[in-house]
Amino acid sequence: MNRDRIEGGIRHLRGRAKTAVGAVAGRPVPQVEGAIDQVAGAAQYAYGEARDAARGLRQDGERLVGEARDRGREIAEDLGERGQRYRDEALHRGRAIARRAEDNKTATLLLVAAAAFSLGWLSRRAQ
Repeated sequence: MNRDRIEGGIRHLRGRAKTAVGAVAGRPVPQVEGAIDQVAGAAQYAYGEARDAARGLRQDGERLVGEARDRGREIAEDLGERGQRYRDEALHRGRAIARRAEDNKTATLLLVAAAAFSLGWLSRRAQ
């Protein structure tokens, strides 16, 4: 609750009292002044409520931005970890293939030659 809501409520009640006193006394000027104070107090109270609502919306927005930022960091960290795992796995498999090729030089040479011959034969022009 903010100052505008409190002052608006007090002004509205004061206006109601002024209107009632003017009605009992039969004086129209205090009645009109009381009605003006009632309307002004109600408007000030509504303004205070709007300020509170705006403050609440701003705080909710700030909280959501913070949560989104935190979630984005979590996602980035998770993706970084995944990328590192995939990189490590690719290095491990590449090294295993290189070791296997080193251990079986003859078979590797024959396989590469067969692949080169096949590609050359497939890419030749028909005569």
